[in-house]
Amino acid sequence: MATPLKAWAQRFAFVLLIGAAFGLMMLTKADTLVVERARVAVNDAVAPILDAVAEPVSTVNHVIQGARGVARLQQTNTNLRAEIERLSHWQQVAREVEAENASLRALLNFTPEPGKRFVAARVIGDQGSAFTRAVLVNAGSADGVAKGQAAVSGDGLVGRVAEVGHRSARILLITDINSRIPVVVGPRRDRAVLAGDNSLEGSLLYLASDTTVRVGDQVTTSGQGGVLPVGLSVGVVSAIDEKGVRVRSMVDWAHLEFLRIVDYEMPGLLAPLRDPGAAADSR
Repeated sequence: MATPLKAWAQRFAFVLLIGAAFGLMMLTKADTLVVERARVAVNDAVAPILDAVAEPVSTVNHVIQGARGVARLQQTNTNLRAEIERLSHWQQVAREVEAENASLRALLNFTPEPGKRFVAARVIGDQGSAFTRAVLVNAGSADGVAKGQAAVSGDGLVGRVAEVGHRSARILLITDINSRIPVVVGPRRDRAVLAGDNSLEGSLLYLASDTTVRVGDQVTTSGQGGVLPVGLSVGVVSAIDEKGVRVRSMVDWAHLEFLRIVDYEMPGLLAPLRDPGAAADSR
């Protein structure tokens, strides 16, 4: 009995489908309220299924957003650490300035610091080698540059003028093995001499035995000798070991492009020796 019904259904299936479609069209035209109710019922039945399917997708989106939030927090944390380090540096500088001001206020008759003038110069040559650390700049005696003047960048002391030509000058860097800079270290302003050794860092010499120096202490010029003024930034203490106290300069040596050659107007403090015979001839 099933075989004839099956054969009949296969023969008239297409006709039945067309009839069903026509009937649905007529039903839609006849009573839109019934169709709307049926559609709402179908939607209500399918909604929980769609909600269950969408739940994993929403969970994945939340996980992705959480990962992005963690990445943003890590970047913010890194930026805050860098900002804290920078502010700690300036806090140390401010403490040193405060200590210096306190010592100056203790003086009754403090001689004002001399004026200063500077010439901006471009670095046109690197004369560094295995034995020297120096650069050549495009400013010379015609621009007011003189031997012994300080060369500074935005990061601190770079070196001193060692040789002067009419339109050029040679700057001996503080990292050169022949460089010796009188400095003070830390908030107690312990005196020492920064000696270069042709590396990126220098060593502190002649520190007192009772000196307490810590890694991170600021190193600035002391003004002794009358060539460099007080307070030029030199660097920070980077290491303390059996070899001594190492100082890392804040200058970016690999990207020196412009320098300021500064004349602090300290004439006569280190006057050159005169030939007695020449002095007698002048009389």
